[in-house]
Amino acid sequence: MSDESKSNLPALTKQVGELVLAGSLQHAEEALSQAADEHGDYAVAEVLSTLPPQVTALHLAGFDGAKTSVATLLVPPKAWAESLAYLAATWPDDMIEDDPERIAENLFNHIHGIVYATDDEDRRHDLLAEATATDYGATAFAIVWSLAPREILEVAGEINNRGPHINVHTTSDSDIVPLAVDLAKASEDGWQRSLLELFPEYRNTADLADVELPDDPDEETEFQQRGTRELLYRLRKQVPSVRSLQRRSGRRSMGTDIFS
Repeated sequence: MSDESKSNLPALTKQVGELVLAGSLQHAEEALSQAADEHGDYAVAEVLSTLPPQVTALHLAGFDGAKTSVATLLVPPKAWAESLAYLAATWPDDMIEDDPERIAENLFNHIHGIVYATDDEDRRHDLLAEATATDYGATAFAIVWSLAPREILEVAGEINNRGPHINVHTTSDSDIVPLAVDLAKASEDGWQRSLLELFPEYRNTADLADVELPDDPDEETEFQQRGTRELLYRLRKQVPSVRSLQRRSGRRSMGTDIFS
């Protein structure tokens, strides 16, 4: 990246941050796209790495797998991972209460859209490993798993018996299963953390091998599993205080007060 490109980064970061906070996501995308054309993808990745994570969350929340986004394609894994907790601050309380599954499905679309935006397997693994390296990242993935707990248990059993780097066969055609398998391949620790967020009584995935959930999801069971709504509130409580964040840049960035 040229010296001229580097000198333009602070202004572009400020512009994109202002546009996102103003709700002009499409204009923010246009600014990033123009920067990619003029200065290359690396410049855009640099801008996305210096935006505050709460601004990144607002930006990426406006896109899912059905929409093309420069930010989705180029957001650095660490920047995306840091933004995950802040998604919880965008969820209305009444929707958490009344329609938690819808929020979980939107979260799945968000994660799926980022992870599978390109065919770069190394980037996919880096995204998944970074995203589940924190408590709130593990909770975010547990929210997705809560949409298909029986399938996730089946996957966990297969992975525990045969390892993640083989073709895992399940009886499910859920889109969540391939994401779970890819996470196990990318980070054994991240997979375990997310699984044990959903099933908190167990110390490791081997303990889950003999667990069977009832066919009727409303049927009482002694087996402890966090529900979708509980996990949504759990992630809400894990949103870091903006004032306690370590800045990724020495420059003052826009949006430092949002969600504080």
